[in-house]
Amino acid sequence: RKNTKRVPSFRKLLRTSQIKLDNKLKNKQYKQKSAAKKYRKEQKKLREAVRDAISRKPFPLEECKKKQVAKKWEEKEEEDALPLDMMDEDDLKLMEDLAQKASFLTRDLSSNEPVHIKKRKHESVIEKYEKVPRRLQTEPEKELIHLLPIKDKSGIIPQAVEKPVLNVAHDEEEDAEDMEEEEDFNEEPLPVLTPEEMAAQRRQKLQERKMHIAALASAILSEPDSNIKKLKELRAMLMEQDPNVAVIVRKLVMVSLMEIFKDIAPSYKIRPLTEVEKATKVKKETQKLREFEEGLVSQYKFYLENLEQTIKDWKQRKLKKSNVISLKAYKGLAEVAVKCLCELLVALPHFNFHNNIIVLIVPLMNDPSKMISELCVEAVKKLFKQDKLGYASLGVVKVISGLVRGRNYDVRPEVLKVFLHLRIKEVELQKDSEDIAPKKKFMTYKEKRKNLSRMQRKWKKAEEKLERELLEAEASESKEKKLKLHTETLNIVFVTYFRILKKAQKSPLLPAVLEGLAKFAHLINVEFFDDLLIVLHSLIASGDLSYRESLHCILSAFHILSGQGDVLNIDPMKFYTHLYKTLFSLHAGGTNEDIGIVLQCLDVMFAKRRKQVSQQRALAFLKRLSILALHVLPNSSVGILATNRVFMQTFPRMDLLLDNESQGSGIYLPELDEPEHCNAQNTALWELHLLQ
Repeated sequence: RKNTKRVPSFRKLLRTSQIKLDNKLKNKQYKQKSAAKKYRKEQKKLREAVRDAISRKPFPLEECKKKQVAKKWEEKEEEDALPLDMMDEDDLKLMEDLAQKASFLTRDLSSNEPVHIKKRKHESVIEKYEKVPRRLQTEPEKELIHLLPIKDKSGIIPQAVEKPVLNVAHDEEEDAEDMEEEEDFNEEPLPVLTPEEMAAQRRQKLQERKMHIAALASAILSEPDSNIKKLKELRAMLMEQDPNVAVIVRKLVMVSLMEIFKDIAPSYKIRPLTEVEKATKVKKETQKLREFEEGLVSQYKFYLENLEQTIKDWKQRKLKKSNVISLKAYKGLAEVAVKCLCELLVALPHFNFHNNIIVLIVPLMNDPSKMISELCVEAVKKLFKQDKLGYASLGVVKVISGLVRGRNYDVRPEVLKVFLHLRIKEVELQKDSEDIAPKKKFMTYKEKRKNLSRMQRKWKKAEEKLERELLEAEASESKEKKLKLHTETLNIVFVTYFRILKKAQKSPLLPAVLEGLAKFAHLINVEFFDDLLIVLHSLIASGDLSYRESLHCILSAFHILSGQGDVLNIDPMKFYTHLYKTLFSLHAGGTNEDIGIVLQCLDVMFAKRRKQVSQQRALAFLKRLSILALHVLPNSSVGILATNRVFMQTFPRMDLLLDNESQGSGIYLPELDEPEHCNAQNTALWELHLLQ
C-alpha cells in the first residue's frame, strides 16, 4: 500500500495555530532555497572544470565527428564529473569541442541534450520523452489554502485555492549576481581607508547600534506585556560580532538590560505553573499575564547565564572561536557584568534566581582584582543594610560560611568584615517590625461626625477595632518570623567565628573575627562566655598576635562582660594589666592609627564599668595616658586628653594628681607594669603644662 500524504481536514487546520503554519511555510521555503543553492554550486564546479580543460590545451581543437557526439550523449552520464586524468581522449576532445560553443555555458546543464539536438528529427517519441530534463526539486510545490466546503445533493465538495508562492527564480538570479560579485571582490583589492575615515565609519556604526538599543528599550518599557519578544532581540545583541564596535555594544546592552529588568520585574517571585493550572481555561488577561511572566523569567535567566559566562571566560582566560574581542577587552566586559550582577543583587532580592546571583557574587568578594572584590563587598554591605526581614542576609551568610570553610580559611579579611553590617540588633528589631507592619489610616472623630450618621459611626468603630487587631496580629507574626531568621543567621556567623578561633589562630582573619565578636558579643549565648574569655586570654598570652589584634581581643572580652556577662563573677584584671603594659607600644609612627581602638577599650573598661574599677587603677591609667599624650601625633593627643577629662569626671578624688604634695607612702614607679601597685597617687600631671 502506498504512503500517500493526506490532505489535512478543515477541522485540523482550524486547530493548528497560525505560528505552526508559518513555521511550516518557512521550513519549506528554506529547503527550496538550500536545494537551489546546492544546484548552483554544482553548476559552478562544472564551469570551472571546463575552464581548466581549456587552459590546459592551448593547441587548436579538432572538429569532432557527429556520430561520436551522438553516441556519447546517448550514454548515461554520471552525477559527479570525473577528474580529467581519468577521462578517455575522446571524452576530453568532446569537452573541449563543447567548451568553444557559448551555448554550452549558458544553457541548463541539468539537461542531457547535446547542442545540436534540434537537427535530429528522426528520433522516436519515447527517446524524445527520455531526453526531456527531469523536473528539479528546486521548483516550489503549489500549496493549497483550504476554504469552507460547499454542500450539495451529491455531498460535501471541498474548496481550495492556490497559495501565491515567492518568486524563487528571482532569488536565484540575485544569488547568482551575489556569487559573481564575490568572484569580482576576490579579484579586486579592498579600498584602503584612512584612520579618519575608519573612525568616522566606526562612529556611524556605533550611533546606529545605540539608536537601535534605545528604540528597543523604550518600546519594552512603554508596554512590557506586548513587547516581551523585543527583550529577546535586545539580548541577542550581547553576541555582537562586528569587531570595531563589539565591546562597547555588548557593554551598553548589558547595562540596558539590567535597567529594564530592574524596572519591569514584579514585586513578587514568579513560580512555574503546575500541569493542572496549565490545563485550566482562564481569561484572556490572565493568559496574557502568564505569557508575560513566563517570557520575563526565561529571558532573565538567559541574561544571567550570559553574564556568568562572560565572567567565567575572563577568569579562565578563554577566548571564543570567533575572536571578535581581545583578551584585554574581556576584562572590561567582565567588570561591567559584575556591576550588573551587583545591581541586581541589591535591587531584586525578592525576584527569581536571587540565590544564583548570591552564589556568583560571594566568591568574587575574594577575587585577586581589587576593583571587582570591592564592588562585590559593597553590594553585599548594601544588601545587609536594606534587608529588613533577613531572607537575603541568611542566604549570603550561608554562602560566605561555605566559602571560608571550602578555601580552608584562606580568604581576604574583607569577606568576613561584611558580617559587621548585618542588621541584627535588639534596638532595631522593634523599629523594623513597625516598618514592615502595613500602615492603615483610620478616620478621625471630626471626619466621622461630618460624613457619617450615628448608626454608621457605631458600625465604623467596631470595624476599625477589628482591623487594628488584625494589623497587630500580622506585625507580631512578621516579628516572630524575623527573630527566627536572625537567630539562624547569627548561629552561622558564630560557628564561622569559633571555627577560625579554634583552627586558624594565626590566620589574617583573626582581627575581623575579634571585631565581629566585639559587635555581636551581647547576642552570644551565656554558656559560651567562660570558654570564650579563656580562648581570648590565651591568644593574648601567646604573644603571636599583633598589637591591633590584641586590642581587638580586649575589646571583645569587655563587650561580652558589659552585656549579659555582667551576671558572671569574672575578674578581667589580666586584660587591664595587658593594656596598661602595652600602652607605650603606641607612638607617632605606624601605631598612631591604633589610638582609636585603645580609646574604645578605655571607654568600655572604665566609663561603663566604673563601679568595678578601683581608684588606684584609674589613677595609674590616667598618669600613663598623660605621658603617652607627649609621644603621639596631635590628633591622638587631643583624643587622649578628652579621655582624661572623662576619667576626671567619672571617678572621685582624681584631682589629687593636680596637686604637688604627695599623698600617702611610697613613690611613683612609672616602669612597673602593675597598675594597682605603681603608687600613681604620689605623682602629678606635669605633662599638662607641656601640652598647654
